[in-house]
Amino acid sequence: MAEHSPTPRRRSPAGPRAALARRTFLTGAAAATAAAAAPTGAPAATPSPGAAANSRPNILLIVSDDQPKQTDWAIPKVIDWLGGRGVTFTHAHCATPLCAPSRASLFSGRTAHHHGVRNNEASTGLDQHTTVQRYLSGAGYRTGLFGKYLNFYPLADDQPHFEEWARMHPAYNDTRWNVNGVVGRIQGYTTDIIRDKALAFLDKAATDPRPWFAYVAPFAAHEPNTPAPRYADTPVPAWNGRPSVPEDDRSDKPPYIQKAKGTFGDGQDVRQRQLRSLLSVDDTVRALRDKLTALGQMENTLVMYVSDNGYTWADHSWVKKSVAYAPAHEVPFLLSWPAAGLGAGTTDDRIVANIDVAPTILDAAGITPDTPIDGRSLLTTAARDHLLLEWWRLDADTGGPKTWASYLAKDRQYTEYYDLVTDGTGAVSGTGRLLFREYYDLAADPFQLQNLLYRSTPAQEQALGIPALAAALAADRAA
Repeated sequence: MAEHSPTPRRRSPAGPRAALARRTFLTGAAAATAAAAAPTGAPAATPSPGAAANSRPNILLIVSDDQPKQTDWAIPKVIDWLGGRGVTFTHAHCATPLCAPSRASLFSGRTAHHHGVRNNEASTGLDQHTTVQRYLSGAGYRTGLFGKYLNFYPLADDQPHFEEWARMHPAYNDTRWNVNGVVGRIQGYTTDIIRDKALAFLDKAATDPRPWFAYVAPFAAHEPNTPAPRYADTPVPAWNGRPSVPEDDRSDKPPYIQKAKGTFGDGQDVRQRQLRSLLSVDDTVRALRDKLTALGQMENTLVMYVSDNGYTWADHSWVKKSVAYAPAHEVPFLLSWPAAGLGAGTTDDRIVANIDVAPTILDAAGITPDTPIDGRSLLTTAARDHLLLEWWRLDADTGGPKTWASYLAKDRQYTEYYDLVTDGTGAVSGTGRLLFREYYDLAADPFQLQNLLYRSTPAQEQALGIPALAAALAADRAA
């Protein structure tokens, strides 16, 4: 397949913060939970300009697909590199547990009700001016995209603000690609093709002095979770489920969960397929690490690994995503940047989310955004006391959850369901009437088995603090 040559971008004088400021991160992050909590919609930190462009870090963003948090067995090389020589975020989430809205949040640092990509069909509605690739390209970065982008984004369309790209129609084998504007079918396992395209992009750093940004996004572990042939029969550790798999008594859950039919066997099957498909992602990460080492660029490359959303393994008999329960919105999230002191193998227990990816990248690159951002840089000590989660029902869908929004803290979660739907553009319609509520004490009930609002009295709700939580959730949704 022919490929056109990349178009050079104008360099920008913007630079990063001083390295010493970065090295304060580990100390600050360890104390972050004691810091004053910031509201959900706090603006990103504003970095100060500094050194010359060639001292700015390279940025490698690796985004897996539908990968739940409890999948470390399948990614030992990721854990060894980014966990052992970086930072592991133990309370990481996606703000919307659905592919396109989540990826739009990764690119823009904005929640779905702000960027407007409220469902997978609304992908073309993302304002490309708000994206991290636009900022980086304009600041002189060489930019590349390899793998999955946004669902329903036309494959034949060129990729805004990326110099090079190899974007696929999501699949595991022999799928169609748009490679730098040329559309055609490429034979082979897509995770391996993504690896090779990304490595070729990195190789150009040997002769191109510009800092670079690479977005690497394999299809794994999305359904149908097809492993590479070399891993098709790899034994997977046994799994005995968890109390929510399945939940026998779901009378306190919303109607769609009461009707769910997923079994423990279904959860075992999807888990096995997901783990096997992720083994090739792990190989890709190792290849990228080896390439950075060979290029001598390991130290000053900010690497982030995150999934777009999680996935349930028959929790509450649900075998999908799109729900407010923990396995659907909890995600693996790791970061490494040795030159900034982020290479020591630490954990960070702040509540973080995919909306924090873009502001972290911009902070590292010394770029001040000129559009609003909901997340905050993880290179600061800023901490939030809760997170807004949200999901919208597509009007054409039948069954499944209604539109919902949720207040999530470490020790509690309050969720409301609404009479609202969205169309293919992301536009919202409906009465907005409150249909159902859930509240879980996550400290006492981490598997969300007992909805404390089921048959509750006004006095009991007052004792649980529900009026204040409902007011906070309304404020987050309106912000």
